Amino acid sequence: MIYTEKFKIPLKDIGKDNKIKNRAVLEILENIACYHSDLVGYGVNNIKETKVTWILLDWKLKVINRPTYGQVLTVNTWGKGMNKFFTYRDYEIYDNNNNLCAIATSKWALIDTEKGKMSRLTENIINAYKPEKKTVFEENSLDKVKIPEEFSNTIKYEVIRKDIDINKHMHNLYYLDLAYEALPEEVYNQRPYDSVQIQYKKEIKYGENVICKYAYYNDYHVVAIYTEDEKNLHAIVKLK
Repeated sequence: MIYTEKFKIPLKDIGKDNKIKNRAVLEILENIACYHSDLVGYGVNNIKETKVTWILLDWKLKVINRPTYGQVLTVNTWGKGMNKFFTYRDYEIYDNNNNLCAIATSKWALIDTEKGKMSRLTENIINAYKPEKKTVFEENSLDKVKIPEEFSNTIKYEVIRKDIDINKHMHNLYYLDLAYEALPEEVYNQRPYDSVQIQYKKEIKYGENVICKYAYYNDYHVVAIYTEDEKNLHAIVKLK
């Protein structure tokens, strides 16, 4: 089942040359995924009944033609490759003239809200989403991002209340914000980056301090987000 919504680009979502920012693109994709889940009975308003919630594990975004302020975007999404523990979701974004603007894929897991553990995707859940075989990337899975051996820039950040979502963790979009803060000024000014990948490893909670470390590695800009003692990896962000 392919689910479609329209989104108009507001002022807060634009950056250089009045073009949509990567964070705004990911926010649109996150929202349409939630709307799709609302429709089939596994959305935010169904959590008390179903006792399960979705968490995001990976993003991969490629911007092909960056739309500008005020455009009305047509966004498509669908589930694919659903198995007992994970599901993949793809996206397409089209502009006013039906030009393809961006493609993306993502990986999700279902969490039991009472046990706080991963929950199996039952046949009822899989059938509700009616997975498609269509895929936007040629590869079958998300590439694993390699961690550089050395970094050239480091920042420390304390998680505050505005960062926390309904799951009591740092909201997934804020990891991209953290990555941008860790970029050296000359690298930050090269925005927007048309290739974005985020892999989430360990949730970040309110009041925690995190260490964000930047490196230019294999022709990519990479930011690794660690716990304060740098022993555990929270997430890794790759930009190009």
